[in-house]
Amino acid sequence: MISFLGLIGYYCIFVKDFSQIATSLANLAKKTTMYEWTYKCEEAFQELKRGLTSASMLPLPTNDEDFVVYSDTSKNGLGCMLIQVIVS
Repeated sequence: MISFLGLIGYYCIFVKDFSQIATSLANLAKKTTMYEWTYKCEEAFQELKRGLTSASMLPLPTNDEDFVVYSDTSKNGLGCMLIQVIVS
């Protein structure tokens, strides 16, 4: 759960009402909370998953806009994303 929240948190600016949706999942990660996967947690998980895979999140690139490379490195690995911000 914590790794999923870390991944989705990186893309939170693309998911409308992210903090409200992710609240039930974030509560599961607390040490003081007993882990119980509820209907509300499943609903939040599916909504966040839809937010990342929706058509508005995954447009085709165009030659009219610049590309930006975001990278994250550590001793264990390297991760990169090629992003094109399209202003509508």
